[in-house]
Amino acid sequence: MTASSASSAASASARCAADETEDSGLLAALLDGMDAALVAFAADGTVTHWNHEAERILGWTTAEVVGRTGLTGWAVRKEDADGIEAALAAAMRSPGRQVHEFALLTKDGHRVLVRTQSSAVRAPGGRVAGVYCAFSEVHTQLDLERSIALSEALFEDASWGVVLIDADLRPAVVNAHAARALGVGRTALLGRPLGELLAQGVEELECALQHVLAEGAPPAVSELWVTLRAEEAEVPRRCWRSGFVRLASPLAEEPVPLGVAWLFQDVTATKRAEQENSLLRFRAQQLHRAGRAAADCPDPAEAAAVHLDFALAGFADHGLVDLAATPAPAPFGTVAEGDALDAYETEGAAGAWSAEPAAGAAGGAEPGSGAGETAATGTDAGRRTAAGTPRLVRALASPAGSPGPSGTPAATGIPVPYMPGHPALQAYERRGSVRTSAGPASPEGWAAARRWPDGTVHGLCVVLCSRGRRLGVATFLRAPARRPFDRADADYAEEVAARIAAALDLAGAASR
Repeated sequence: MTASSASSAASASARCAADETEDSGLLAALLDGMDAALVAFAADGTVTHWNHEAERILGWTTAEVVGRTGLTGWAVRKEDADGIEAALAAAMRSPGRQVHEFALLTKDGHRVLVRTQSSAVRAPGGRVAGVYCAFSEVHTQLDLERSIALSEALFEDASWGVVLIDADLRPAVVNAHAARALGVGRTALLGRPLGELLAQGVEELECALQHVLAEGAPPAVSELWVTLRAEEAEVPRRCWRSGFVRLASPLAEEPVPLGVAWLFQDVTATKRAEQENSLLRFRAQQLHRAGRAAADCPDPAEAAAVHLDFALAGFADHGLVDLAATPAPAPFGTVAEGDALDAYETEGAAGAWSAEPAAGAAGGAEPGSGAGETAATGTDAGRRTAAGTPRLVRALASPAGSPGPSGTPAATGIPVPYMPGHPALQAYERRGSVRTSAGPASPEGWAAARRWPDGTVHGLCVVLCSRGRRLGVATFLRAPARRPFDRADADYAEEVAARIAAALDLAGAASR
């Protein structure tokens, strides 16, 4: 062998030794960085590798373990040794991984139940060179499995909506329940801004998510009222009882927020029932308080004003009471055109609007177009008595523009110039209640045309009846800040109107 050949062989050997040193250092680093404990055996049962996690679980250091033969006597009780050695030998002969649960001994003599995964280690030629065994404490493994199972169940079968929001406040994972609640597919939600999904309530939701990312989960659940974004029709508001949990990576040394888990449940029906029950209790209390206060009024007309004032609280912005006045008598023998038959059919030809019997009760009418009132229906529709349209004179009115008790206008006897088809006239003719709303496309001066205070957009007119007689009409008005009147509001207004009518009837009887 020449000198140059010897030098080349020596340099190659040095490189191989250096490579082996680097490989062994890399392998040691990988083993110590594992989350699972690992022990490896040569074919004769000698321990060749022992990582840092194994040292943490059992207490034996690498220097104390490497080179020992088997586990018997120091890591395994003699009673358990045969079963464990048989399982490791079976793993060396079998392809794939073998999973077992063993009871190992710690350095201080305590037993630890571990779950192991064993597999054969083969040399380049296919010969079995040994076996490795990765293990972890059973309770740790069970916790991990439960966490994975819980995550899968939440995103598949949960009766709550679950949405994983990333740090950019965009949905990253959505379960089936949440997708149905939001009205879109599970994949269609991913990566979209929340503002594209919600028309109302998105600001409150994003504020809650940002708070959770910065401060952590709130101490209690919150209730968010939201409206889904829809192009075709208006979607009703929904109440979602929501809980938030901040998610952090378990692999980072310092907690790094991965996003927020948003869990919610639709409780709209429950909340609406609670609101309705609360409203009914409040209105019942107002009626009780109004009755107690009216009982202390020496003047029945003052008692009627008290009933009106108590009714306005939480119900309407303005209240009006108009009483029907007897029209002037027509010349002898005069019959209005088209009313000849009515003149003979009407009982009690006196025709006084404040004294006609109230036959039956008509229900409240829904607004037809949103900008005008509904036409009267039933037997009264299209018919007028011989006396003609009633003359309604203002008897009570709440102050417009400033709070205060309802007052009685000057007794001029001049009727209010209501236009034909006015809701007050319809309510009087129908012997019931009539609801109306301005609507979004109503003309300018909608309230002024109906002789109502400026800013009125919703009206409810209810007939005043007492002792079978129609006395007039009570009108309740709302500003744009309030919702339109509904059937429940009409029922409450009819109850209030009955009390006002009784007080005004008593006042009229006392004056006579």
